[in-house]
Amino acid sequence: MKKPFIALAVMAWGCTVWAQKPAEDAVVMTVAGKDVTRTEFEYSFNKNNNEQTVDKKALDEYVQLFVDFKLKVAEAEAQKLDTMTSFINEYNGYRHQQAEEYLVDTAWIEAEARRTYNNTAAQIGPQGLVLTSHILLMVPQNADEATQQRAMVRMDSIYNALQGGADFAELAMKYSEDPGSARQGGRLDWFFAKQILKEYADVAYSLQIGELSKPFFSPAGVHVVKLLDKKQFEPYEYHRENIHKFLEQRGVRKKAVEVRLDSLHKQYGGKVAREEVMAYAEKELEKRYPEFRLLMQEYHDGLLLFEVSNREVWEKAAQDQKGLEKYFKKNKKKYAWDSPRFKGAVVHCATPELAARVKKEMKKMPEGQWRNYIQKELNQDSLKLAYMQVGLFKQGTNAFVDSLVFEQGAAKPMENYPHAVVVGKLQKKYPASYKDVRGPLTADYQKELEKRWIEGLRAKFPVTIHWEEIEKIKNK
Repeated sequence: MKKPFIALAVMAWGCTVWAQKPAEDAVVMTVAGKDVTRTEFEYSFNKNNNEQTVDKKALDEYVQLFVDFKLKVAEAEAQKLDTMTSFINEYNGYRHQQAEEYLVDTAWIEAEARRTYNNTAAQIGPQGLVLTSHILLMVPQNADEATQQRAMVRMDSIYNALQGGADFAELAMKYSEDPGSARQGGRLDWFFAKQILKEYADVAYSLQIGELSKPFFSPAGVHVVKLLDKKQFEPYEYHRENIHKFLEQRGVRKKAVEVRLDSLHKQYGGKVAREEVMAYAEKELEKRYPEFRLLMQEYHDGLLLFEVSNREVWEKAAQDQKGLEKYFKKNKKKYAWDSPRFKGAVVHCATPELAARVKKEMKKMPEGQWRNYIQKELNQDSLKLAYMQVGLFKQGTNAFVDSLVFEQGAAKPMENYPHAVVVGKLQKKYPASYKDVRGPLTADYQKELEKRWIEGLRAKFPVTIHWEEIEKIKNK
């Protein structure tokens, strides 16, 4: 029974915020029983193509890519991936976040910005703002008369130097004990009277531009002040952008949504829960704002695309050892070396006897046991007798492999391990195993799986393309 009342509430509010409802949209294709409108297709095409004019070839190619994309989404829905808790939570969280941007009461934000300006203007008052430089010698507030007198004597010396033509900025950097302003030659930011010590403000506002004050005390110590400039507070439009940035940093947009929902809640005597108003308003957004609907559709489909592609292609390719091996054997020529590779280990040993023993014993065991052999047999406790490097080596990447396998150059022996031996095999033309080219092989296998997957999807789901509507996009 509440829904009509909620609708009435939102409609009453909507007269000031909703955009016009879009006209009926042409259907450019139907994939797996779902229509794709021209607006949705153009939205996607324009985001992925930066050209100003629509190229016929590019558009035709994109039609097929978009069909494949929608087929994958249809498969994800067929697998009910859109019912997973993880999907629902992520989608709803993003949707709620984006919806808040559309529910922001921009008029309230503008009013808040003006209130901020007016409050500041009232604090500044007719005196305006002043720009000053000062030199400060710090004096504790409970200092005795002798301490105060010594500080004043020092400041009198500085004041007399200034009166004699000394550069204010140089003396400030040298003598001022206010480190922040001293680095700037004594210069402070613009301020108004209520922002600073009363004693300082009274002196600053009494000066003429360019005039230097006599030394005076404040709770901070003894000062000499020079008035650099003064002005009235500028009008609102001058500060508007910075005020809005200031409010943004303090979460004004979220507050503006809360104000909007509170207003609706109170408008109807508290009979409509704020959560219900928010939920109904979010639903209406997709009807009223095409850009919001398209953004949500894009995010929805993107989440599903990632999940289903990971299951059907990326993860499957990485874990399908038999498939990778079979694909490698079938396409072995594709992975031929441009130059020979040495697959094996370089073992650096402490003594020549150990080097001979290591080479003999490691030749008898599988590669997978090498590391365990070195660690357990040779490097127990604190005694390290050998150091091993394992890999697939191209000439020029390891000096010891170059010297001992490719017979090129001489490697400088390692300190503490001067005797090096190599164990392994030289692969002259082709990798011995798919594992030797796993990176590029997996990428190619993923492409193969995706190709087969798309072929299966095109056979599984019906696709109808309305080329007459596509032609209108080309000719617009």
